[in-house]
Amino acid sequence: MSLRLRLWLPLAYYLSWLFFGLGGLALNFGCAPFLLLPHRERFGPRARAITRWFFDFWLRWMHASGVVDVVFKGFDRPLPRGVVYVVNHPTLVDAPFLLARLTDTVCIFKSALLRHPAIGPAALLCGYVSGDAGVDGIRRAASCVAAGRSLLIFPEGTRTNPGVELNPLRPGFALIARRARAPLQLIHVRSSPLMARKAHPWWKLPPLPGHFEFTLGEHIPFDPALPVATLTEHVAQRLRA
Repeated sequence: MSLRLRLWLPLAYYLSWLFFGLGGLALNFGCAPFLLLPHRERFGPRARAITRWFFDFWLRWMHASGVVDVVFKGFDRPLPRGVVYVVNHPTLVDAPFLLARLTDTVCIFKSALLRHPAIGPAALLCGYVSGDAGVDGIRRAASCVAAGRSLLIFPEGTRTNPGVELNPLRPGFALIARRARAPLQLIHVRSSPLMARKAHPWWKLPPLPGHFEFTLGEHIPFDPALPVATLTEHVAQRLRA
């Protein structure tokens, strides 16, 4: 690697996070006033489109600057709506990178982040669902999918622990799919070992450039006779593969 590249990549890496933070603040401050209006759900499609554009711009910047090399496999064909995307969760950037590619998709968000004034407004306007809402959260997520939107969910609940392939899966995704009578679409994420991992915070410079691979995996049609526990174990086996 040339000296110029060795000097540029760390700068570009931290610039990328600065852009993400400033852009995210601008997006949330712009969304906040709409939360005060009646029937705010009517702004959801536009908010999701703008958020997707922001994530896509950030992803393209990181790719163009040489910070990361990102490969999407299987995403060149039209993706169906009204599906539950089930994904393993190795890094901090899995959600924004995927939301840059998935059309009209909501995701499960931590309730503390939904209440955060600098992070929550855009997520609320987009119609993201609290991950700590229990049965009510499952019902709301299922209603979103039944209405034609797709749902992005990381059933590990947090980033994959160091030294393991996959954390134990929570069955909420299977309950949501059953209630919405929706199919599952698996997505496999692979990345460089130290890129925004749980044991390596984003502010610690990883080896650059980083590498990400998002692969569209098995499509599992809705089957009302399939027990939730069996479906959860099947998905866990597939995501480990």
